[in-house]
Amino acid sequence: MAAKIRLQRHGSKKRPFYFIVVADARSPRDGKFIQKLGTYNPLTIPATIELDRQKALEWLNKGATPTDTVRRILSFKGVLYLKHLLRGVKLGLFDEATAKQKFTTWSAEHEVQMKKRQQKAIEERKAKRRVGSYAPRKVAEPKAEETTAPEANAEGSAE
Repeated sequence: MAAKIRLQRHGSKKRPFYFIVVADARSPRDGKFIQKLGTYNPLTIPATIELDRQKALEWLNKGATPTDTVRRILSFKGVLYLKHLLRGVKLGLFDEATAKQKFTTWSAEHEVQMKKRQQKAIEERKAKRRVGSYAPRKVAEPKAEETTAPEANAEGSAE
């Protein structure tokens, strides 16, 4: 049985919400699954991802293959990096304490970057609102009455 880590769609029309699940590769997208690992909501800004790292890591070690989108989610949450570090421990490149220290360092830096991105997005939305709601309207200037000289009218009508 080939297991895949993939998204299972829920939510109404045009309002997607996904479960991150481990399922048999032959089962349908929204069908039977083996285990639920978390949720993914792409509608929030930034997207909300809740994931059980340990369960995901166990399934990756068992040989479950993630789909492209789930691979990006796992990479974003650090599961693939943690798997990489644990493989280094298994090969004897460094010890487990060093691996944990590297992961905590990466995790702290990642959190700081995400806070900056989130703050920037909030500021951009606020700036967009300000520009949109307080933009001065273009008002047409009153037309100046055209003054015509009586000579011009006389000449134009004579021809």
